[in-house]
Amino acid sequence: MSVIGIDFGNDSSYVAVAKAGGIETIANDYSLRATPSFVAFAGRNRVLGVAAKNQQVTNMNNTIGNFKELLGRKFDDPRAQEELRSLPYHTEALQDGGIGIRVNYLDEEHVFSPEQITAMLFTKLKEDAFKELKTQINDCVITVPSYFTNAQRQALLDAANISGLNVLRLMNETTATALSYGFYKQDLPAPEEKPRNVIFVDCGHASLQVSACAFHKGNLKMLASCSDSVGGRDFDLVLATHFNKEFQTKYKIDASSKKRAFLRLMAEVEKLKKNMSANSTKLPLNIECFMNEIDVHSSMQRSEMEELSSHLLKRIETTMRKLLLDSKLALEEIHSVEIVGGSSRIPAIKHLIEQIFGKPASTTLNQDEAVSRGAALQCAILSPAVRVREFSCTDVQAYPVLISWTDTDGPHEMKVFEQYHAAPFCRLLTVHRKEPMTIKVHYEPNSIPYPDPFIGTYHVKGIKPDANGEAQEVKVKVRINNNGIITVSSATMYERKESEEPSSPTPTSNGDQQKTGDANQSSPQGDESGKVGEPMDIQEGSDDEHPKKDSKPNDSSGEGWTQRVTRWFTSDKKKKVTTKQVELTIDSNTHGFVHTELCKYFEEEMKMIANDRQEKERIDARNALEEQVYEIREKIQEDGALHDYIDPQDASAICRELEETENWLYEEGESCEKGVYKERLEKMRAKIDPVRNRCEEFNGQEQAFTDLGHAVQQTLKAVEQYRAKEPKYEHLTETEMINITEAAQKAQKWYEEARSKLVGARKTEDPPVKLADIRHETVTLTTCTNSVLNRPKPKPPTPPADQNQQNGSSATGAASQDTHAPGNDNQDSNTPKQTTEDSMDVE
Repeated sequence: MSVIGIDFGNDSSYVAVAKAGGIETIANDYSLRATPSFVAFAGRNRVLGVAAKNQQVTNMNNTIGNFKELLGRKFDDPRAQEELRSLPYHTEALQDGGIGIRVNYLDEEHVFSPEQITAMLFTKLKEDAFKELKTQINDCVITVPSYFTNAQRQALLDAANISGLNVLRLMNETTATALSYGFYKQDLPAPEEKPRNVIFVDCGHASLQVSACAFHKGNLKMLASCSDSVGGRDFDLVLATHFNKEFQTKYKIDASSKKRAFLRLMAEVEKLKKNMSANSTKLPLNIECFMNEIDVHSSMQRSEMEELSSHLLKRIETTMRKLLLDSKLALEEIHSVEIVGGSSRIPAIKHLIEQIFGKPASTTLNQDEAVSRGAALQCAILSPAVRVREFSCTDVQAYPVLISWTDTDGPHEMKVFEQYHAAPFCRLLTVHRKEPMTIKVHYEPNSIPYPDPFIGTYHVKGIKPDANGEAQEVKVKVRINNNGIITVSSATMYERKESEEPSSPTPTSNGDQQKTGDANQSSPQGDESGKVGEPMDIQEGSDDEHPKKDSKPNDSSGEGWTQRVTRWFTSDKKKKVTTKQVELTIDSNTHGFVHTELCKYFEEEMKMIANDRQEKERIDARNALEEQVYEIREKIQEDGALHDYIDPQDASAICRELEETENWLYEEGESCEKGVYKERLEKMRAKIDPVRNRCEEFNGQEQAFTDLGHAVQQTLKAVEQYRAKEPKYEHLTETEMINITEAAQKAQKWYEEARSKLVGARKTEDPPVKLADIRHETVTLTTCTNSVLNRPKPKPPTPPADQNQQNGSSATGAASQDTHAPGNDNQDSNTPKQTTEDSMDVE
């Protein structure tokens, strides 16, 4: 099982995977690392990713893009309405106030929510990862903009659940970028040293995020994060508006009056913007047949674009300065400024960075893939399936959070999380209640880019007064979880009960004094005035039953310290207070789909996936039939490969059938089921396969006969070498050579007869000798001869060891008699003389 990180972008998405060799970005079916965030519907087919964006201009009403900013928003949201005005597809309000996207799918009108569209894109990314990794994909980390609210984060989680993904964490894009930067840095300061403060500027297609992060070895801590809804598409819109005004004056055409024309203009100015980022010279803009069959031409220089976009650059500058103020960092405390995101390549933005932070823009990170790589790293850290070095990330809560409730003495409100509070985090709040209560959680008004600050309403049930009718202590846990979602996670009531239990037997007077002494010894030391502390072994009770901590040995009642302690221990019963924790039930009303809705949408997505699979198989079957029509027609024509092997009358009949099939494919056969195409394909192959077989038979026979003849010649040549007494065959017997000679002669005879049968054979008829028969004869001959001719020579027999030793001794003795003079007995005659060669062998 593999773990992946998904960078879900407004224009393009990236998927990275953690492997043993590091982090890799996965390529899609077009061999591109970036998958456009587009979903399209074309009749019975659902098109995702690159193919969807490619048909945006021709199928714009059913091609959905730029839907990221619609997640978790209501239809009447001013920000949503601003987005919807620029979208070419149809939208409407749903019954719950959400946004519905109307498309034509399966020849019917369907309305999908942005969460469902996002789930379709996730399905595509999941499929691409599966094809690349050849393993099931379950666990993932998905990045979200740091400015996303509870509603938007929950909507993204719902989309992931619909697509069948198990999200280990929703991670802020700013934090993922910081993790991608810090994980591989080996020179980060130790925890006791001053942190390395790095600024990250992420300017993407639809948003700007600027964050400050403090790094230590093995951990990072986000300090602050500021954002604005300004991105690359805003620069594109400024350029498109400028050129449209120019075309109105110059060519008398208005591109804004036709959505398709304006889409083409936006695509062209995006290319121009990218070119101007790399070139300061004047660059041309040319669009052929733009509107009313008119070709348009214009040009622009980088300085003109910066002048037209001055208001956007001002917003970017304001966001950067706000980050510097919120992070409370001095310029000398900033180590570097890293840039990511496609739009950060604009030179004017780089100039602003150097002007505000006093540091040049650094490009250490991959500007397009840094976020997905950080998400994959986080997924590897969280997943038990992968072993990776630990690196802790402390994020921040972007907006202040308040809670409110109503008590007997009126409404109450308090701030539970400040802006830039550490996350994840739990806060325990204590209240005293007699009855169930309702807690409302919301953002601080006017602190979020969202019209409704509502987070959730939580009704805590099961609260009741104690036995005396008094309010009981209730502890409520408010939590920011790993996904950045605020929730009331639990509520516990501490129920106190008093019970009476028998005391120990009444002690004697000596025992009283002993217990008094023990009590005084176990209490804290008295002060100089003679005050003593409260005995540690006395249970809590009312003030009348317990001595005051500062009480004197003799009080005004005349009862001394010893008498009072004695009375406590001689009483028949004493009261014991026990505390019982009772977990309370919480009914919540928050953003997101309920369980039944999620199950329903998940089933719909699974049905669409199955339909996509069936549709792909149907289209593949249709394409196979169409391909076969063109291939057969080409091969049976006069200069085709099969022309000589088919009867002219049969060829004419097949051509008529091919023409009929072609016409049928483009008429009533346009949208048939897969089985219909397969049936026609099988019938067509049944007629053309005999012709193909004849072609293969005749074309392969020449080589097969050559191989057989070569085998016969090699066998007869080996027999001649045996007759000539060549050493390599001297171990073979005469009987074996006679057998292989007969086999070679038999194969040669069969060869000559088969050749004679093929002399008058017509190519339009099946050959009298099959290709398989020729190959069978070749295999039979080579198997028979190779088993004999390739048999290795037997090794010469080895003499017995004792005989060798005896022969060696005799030879040595003889040598000794010849080489030693009489009377020279210093060396044993049976011991051979050691030579220089023997010494070298030992060495």
